[in-house]
Amino acid sequence: MITFPFFESCFNFPLLKQNKSMLGTISAPTWFATCNPNHRISFPGKSPNPAISFRKAHSFLLLSLYCPQRDYVARTHFYLKASSSSSSVGSAEYAEEPATSVKFQTSLRLPGCSSSLSLLGTGYREKVFAIIGVKVYAAGLYVNQSVLNTLNAWKGLSAGEIQDNPDLFSSIFQATLEKSLQIILVRDVDGKTFWDALDNAISPRIKAPTSVDESALSTFRSIFQGRPLKKGTFIFLTWLDPLKMLISVSSNGIPSGVDATIESANVTSALFDVFLGDAPVSPSLKASVANGLATILK
Repeated sequence: MITFPFFESCFNFPLLKQNKSMLGTISAPTWFATCNPNHRISFPGKSPNPAISFRKAHSFLLLSLYCPQRDYVARTHFYLKASSSSSSVGSAEYAEEPATSVKFQTSLRLPGCSSSLSLLGTGYREKVFAIIGVKVYAAGLYVNQSVLNTLNAWKGLSAGEIQDNPDLFSSIFQATLEKSLQIILVRDVDGKTFWDALDNAISPRIKAPTSVDESALSTFRSIFQGRPLKKGTFIFLTWLDPLKMLISVSSNGIPSGVDATIESANVTSALFDVFLGDAPVSPSLKASVANGLATILK
């Protein structure tokens, strides 16, 4: 589980908008989301990023920090259709993550990928400060649609059965086709803090790190050390195959290049497990992906 160090500082709490229907037409097959969020505590805030809608911010001094594991039942459903509902900004189609109101493109092309990737599910990462749940980022999983052709053995399973099936998620990871996790920050985070939290989740999953693993982690660390990550920053973790992944960070929309290449089977698999393993740091993301797969694999 990712944990953040204690901060003796004030945090801005965003107002989480009520979910609303998104209208538009998608001319090519893709996924979109319809949502039914649970009631939640929220505070007003504002973001300059068009993907995030907030209002005026208030700050609170938080005196303690802990992060219990939470059960979450996703209510975001994804469908593969030729015409569907979604929001449209310019020529791009978007699906909204309900808990944060962050919008994700339903299809995108990333540096280093051979084809466009389609959104399969969304979720969020939440920390609990004192008794208040604070959302740190929203996340969306994108896949090369050919990945679905490797999952025929699991056709007809329910979302719950898919979510509890490690072999299915292992098959997604092992496919030599691109998968990408997009993280969109919903608050300012120091780069070192972000890396320390990620490293605290990755390292325990690597039982006997090799020199290759240590080198990969050092490269990974260098991307974030001394780098302020503002609210609205995009971080892409893109698996090209089980041995190689690309890291891209952008404060101005979809990145145009790659910040680093990681080549370590242990590091790439550990990172995938952090988000889609048996104890994911974002249960809502894995549940949403399971719902999407259940619908597609009917």
